[in-house]
Amino acid sequence: RVDAEVQGLRFVVDKLLSAQMPVLSWWAVVTVMTRASTTITILSIFTAGIALNQRGMTSIGEIVMFVSFATMLIQRLEQVVSFINSVFMEAPRLKEFFDVLDAVPAVRDRPDAVDPGRLQGRVEFNDVSFSYDSKRPAVANLSFVASPGETIALVGPTGAGKSTAVALLHRAFDPQSGVIRIDGMDIRDLTLSGLRRNIGVVFQEPLLFNRSIAENLRVGKPDATEEEMRLAAGRAQALDFIERGEKKFDTHAGERGRMLSGGERQRLSIARALLKDPPILILDEATSALDAVTEAKVNAALDEVMKGRTTFVIAHRLSTIRNAARILVFADGRVIESGTFSELLANVGHFAQLAKAQFMTQESTEADPSLSRTNPAVEIRPLSLGN
Repeated sequence: RVDAEVQGLRFVVDKLLSAQMPVLSWWAVVTVMTRASTTITILSIFTAGIALNQRGMTSIGEIVMFVSFATMLIQRLEQVVSFINSVFMEAPRLKEFFDVLDAVPAVRDRPDAVDPGRLQGRVEFNDVSFSYDSKRPAVANLSFVASPGETIALVGPTGAGKSTAVALLHRAFDPQSGVIRIDGMDIRDLTLSGLRRNIGVVFQEPLLFNRSIAENLRVGKPDATEEEMRLAAGRAQALDFIERGEKKFDTHAGERGRMLSGGERQRLSIARALLKDPPILILDEATSALDAVTEAKVNAALDEVMKGRTTFVIAHRLSTIRNAARILVFADGRVIESGTFSELLANVGHFAQLAKAQFMTQESTEADPSLSRTNPAVEIRPLSLGN
């Protein structure tokens, strides 16, 4: 594709130049005329001054003074022209800047919104629907209840609505219909800062800033001490690579964390959530970038930190969803099945078909004989379960 892309770039450049050349040509003519006028003006002052000096009507000092005045005036006029040009050139960028500056967020605090303090973590979705384009629903008529400390796994193919559902919980968007409540309170009646302070999110793609590791960890808890950061990093299996660095917690992560590997970024993201210590935790494929050994360690840490928290897990590993109190199977924005791991396998429905298609080795069946009793054809191994 190198030659094709180069030719494509040349085509774009040629098209750009064909549009710019007429303008640049006139600009060159005007610039030459301006410079010529400046030179002619100065020469005219010298010529007139010399003629008047020969007649005794002016002095050399007056000639120099007029030349200085003319030079100063020309410079100021050039500055005015340059400023006007800059305004016209920057006008589109300025418009975009002020459009962003003046934008009113679609999700914002209500006038009577309250800060809830620390929440218990009872989450209720009541007939919630949301669509990105007002045509195809991302989630439709979504209803379920998560008790405090309960782990809910969300399973389904790409585009089924899993990530949208948890995004609605921390108000990345507001539903078009239905209500989401936490501890019996509509989340739209809570301040955004108060709501999000109670929710920790670990995304599939870690979001890191071009700052030090310590500053990235303190995003959720600005007053965290170094000892607290060390503890959170240790529980997320991140302390080893942090300590290997020369600057340790002062090491810069780079733009979007590019100075770190994918697994290191993911572990920092998990450590950040642990440091925040929220009552509600969202794990959106939180271990997707980890190798098998590190994943096992992080899963052990997550199992520990999930205790006593309401946790929503976008499931993609059997070890993650096996211990979930309830599994919600999504398809086309709706929950089509709900139950525990064993119950869903016993139903031989959509979840069982996914398990049969994606988890097929004898080793896991031997580790859990109940799977074989439920369906002898179903053999389990920890691979990806949807996205």
